[in-house]
Amino acid sequence: MHKTIIVSNRLPLQVSIKNDQLKIKPSVGGLATGMKSVHAEGNGIWVGWSGIPEEDLDKDLSEKVRKAIQKEKCVTVPLSHQDIEEYYEGFSNRALWPLFHYFMEYTQFEQSEWEAYKRVNEKFAEVIINQLNDGDTVWIHDYQLLLLPQLIKEQKPNTTIGFFLHIPFPSYEIFRTFPWRQEILSGMLGADLLGFHTYDYERHFLSSVKRILRLEVNFNEIHDQDRIIKVDSFPMGIDYDKFHTSALEHIKKPKENSEIYQRLQEHISEDNKLILSIDRMDYTKGIPNRIKAFEYFLDKFPEFKEKVRLVMLAVPSRSNVPQYQKLKRETDELVGRINGKFATVSWTPIWYFYRALPFSDLIDLYISSDVALITPIRDGMNLVAKEYVATRANKDGVLILSEMAGAAKEMNEALLINPNNYEDFTNKLKQALTMPIEEQQKRMKFLQNRLKRYDVGKWAEEFLKSLAETEQKKEVIVAKKLTPVYEEKLVADYHKAQKRVLFLDYDGTLVGFKDDPQEAKPDDLLYELLDAIQEQENTRLVLISGRDKETFERWFGHKSYDLVTDHGVWLFQNKEWLALEHLKTDWMQSIRPILETFVDRTPGTFIETKKYSLAWHYRIADPELVKTRTLELNTVLTSMVANNNLMVLKGNKVIEIKSSNVNKGRAMSRLNLQEDYDFMAVIGDDWTDEYMFEEAPEFGYTIKVGYTKTKAKYQVKDTKQVHHLLSRLKKNI
Repeated sequence: MHKTIIVSNRLPLQVSIKNDQLKIKPSVGGLATGMKSVHAEGNGIWVGWSGIPEEDLDKDLSEKVRKAIQKEKCVTVPLSHQDIEEYYEGFSNRALWPLFHYFMEYTQFEQSEWEAYKRVNEKFAEVIINQLNDGDTVWIHDYQLLLLPQLIKEQKPNTTIGFFLHIPFPSYEIFRTFPWRQEILSGMLGADLLGFHTYDYERHFLSSVKRILRLEVNFNEIHDQDRIIKVDSFPMGIDYDKFHTSALEHIKKPKENSEIYQRLQEHISEDNKLILSIDRMDYTKGIPNRIKAFEYFLDKFPEFKEKVRLVMLAVPSRSNVPQYQKLKRETDELVGRINGKFATVSWTPIWYFYRALPFSDLIDLYISSDVALITPIRDGMNLVAKEYVATRANKDGVLILSEMAGAAKEMNEALLINPNNYEDFTNKLKQALTMPIEEQQKRMKFLQNRLKRYDVGKWAEEFLKSLAETEQKKEVIVAKKLTPVYEEKLVADYHKAQKRVLFLDYDGTLVGFKDDPQEAKPDDLLYELLDAIQEQENTRLVLISGRDKETFERWFGHKSYDLVTDHGVWLFQNKEWLALEHLKTDWMQSIRPILETFVDRTPGTFIETKKYSLAWHYRIADPELVKTRTLELNTVLTSMVANNNLMVLKGNKVIEIKSSNVNKGRAMSRLNLQEDYDFMAVIGDDWTDEYMFEEAPEFGYTIKVGYTKTKAKYQVKDTKQVHHLLSRLKKNI
């Protein structure tokens, strides 16, 4: 039976050891809740760190922990104190976390921590691969494991892998500063489906993939050699029923012995309103900004003094990190100063709690507060905002939410603010405090209906459904792959044929693409391979290219195989050049100035002048800019080429303008009439080679290099696979 393997930095368990007594209880975090049903189904397992460093366990205790965790359908990854310090506290939280949240001033790039990050990702990969069987699905979570998808895919290429990032993905301008940007992107692209909370994060990721890895992106699909990777947004929800039901129970039967409940009761009245603020103590949450903005509010609207109170819960987080220690000091000082400035005998404007609270106390805070003030500077999603909405049993209350939180994209009925704009902040806070109950209920009803419908279970279900659909895309690619079975048949047919011909494109087929086309000169190994085929009895080898005849004469004029250049204008045969077509070139005078304008406006592009065509190359230009420029150029050229018997060819990172009377398929047909062949192979990589695939007879083997849409019967991955195939043809069997 196939299983789903869930992977995260920490297991969904709280493991503790006291006096050699082992205690394990489930975690209550959002991810643990969301994946509960997925984990419970079938024989699925969860892989992650137990929370206890290996040095803290002797052999017997380690085995005891392993077995106890195994009973919970979990598998632990052994991590040391050094691993945690360098991989988690170090690279994950001193490099990735601040950079992805746009706090570049806090970002630290340490080579030793990068090495630790790679080492721990490899440890995770080793554990997972030991658990993997054919047909299993792997779902990896969050920024601590960005390299893991590719590490698994390299060893288990047929495994279906999903990855979800729970924090923002930064814009290209931020991400490009990252020293190991290519490695991180390549690691993520080992997944078949990449999920983000919002479309903005998805868009930023795709932009970085295009600009840094130079991969082709069509809508939300990335084409990486023989793979199509899907990218999509899945806004994470909460366990709506849990929070809503708990709120109803607390209203009916309050926990009167709770300290929080007692303090809240002292303040609750129709004339006084509570404003709730709940966050981890993290610099991304904008806590000092919020306190200063509240001060500005009380100064601007003094009529609210002694009428409102800000209840701030800050949950301790990474308290050993200097930036967090500084944040804690700043928060303490601000609260102290503002309370000193405004407090009266009977009123303190800010109640400040620096601690974690049990679930029941959180519910008391939610149901007692008239306004929730959730104003992070940058946040991947922010589930607190959703929890507050779920607990509003009477459908009243107002949510003020930062535009910078991922949750803002789906919670438009909240009052959305820019957390850095104090005017906006204070005006929205006044609006919330004075909002009529009917409007509160109307807004809250919309929010609750949406959150109830798309809860955390639905989030997990939608992701896994989309991941399963990636299997269909794999099948489309596999259907045309030149598999070993087809390759054996091709080789056998080749060697038993009486008369055979091979039509081979050059750039992208026999040699890889170069930034400078003049660097693609054939080497001795390629000469040797082509010579061996040409020297076989009853074999004709034809190189058919868009390159000009002068270049091919320099490279291949001393060889005996046939050459077709300029897309079919010239034929080199028996050491002589023959014109297959007679073309005019006066049109170039009109087209060249247009291309020059686009070169001037598009850094990284250049014009290649051939005898019968002009080519605009954009291989090293910015992909985002090129997308716009190619559309513009096509529009400009369309009206001009129609009146001059010209055509525009879109090749691999090149646009070429040439006569519409000439193409490779037409040239190939003319050469086929010269002999009666019983074997034919046509191999090419781009759009211009599709003409040859169309003209090839039914018995011919047409092979596309690369996995893009084609009329060829078969597809191979790259030039390396072409060389492998040709080396098999040159051997006698």
